[in-house]
Amino acid sequence: MKPTLLKSPVMKLKLFISLTLLFSATACLKVELFEKNVEIPHRKWDYKFKPTVQFNIEDTVAAYDLFIVIRHTDAYNFNNIWLNLYIQAPGEAQTSQQIDIPLASNEKGWLGKGMDDIFEHRYKITRQPIVFRKAGTYSFTLEQIMRENPLEHVLDVGLRVEKSHS
Repeated sequence: MKPTLLKSPVMKLKLFISLTLLFSATACLKVELFEKNVEIPHRKWDYKFKPTVQFNIEDTVAAYDLFIVIRHTDAYNFNNIWLNLYIQAPGEAQTSQQIDIPLASNEKGWLGKGMDDIFEHRYKITRQPIVFRKAGTYSFTLEQIMRENPLEHVLDVGLRVEKSHS
């Protein structure tokens, strides 16, 4: 005969109340962030491959922080990565900016979070939180502009947009 904790009506009630509280608490949490990553084919980022991610922004009052997300293996050959970021806002001309993202230092090694031989970096590209002036779909395109082509050992890249807490 196997003992079962849930045979007791008191234990069933405690479990029910615990689960109800847990689901109620998590239902109230509103995660206000968007993240989308695009896999780099064959772990070799060619100049011609320009991943685009899109986010629909509805809140034109809130301030946001923008991050570029990069995942690579330990075999990546450089301490940084140079990118062009193209931003297309609803009804506006496309803008671009060049970004140098540090991935490693001689003192600390890889700067991102690592597990085994894979490292992820979230690089904040806005010094101050930004407010999106228009509601709608925003497109962000990433282009690698390193000297090596294709750029090997890059797994995926993407963008993270989150409501600012500052």
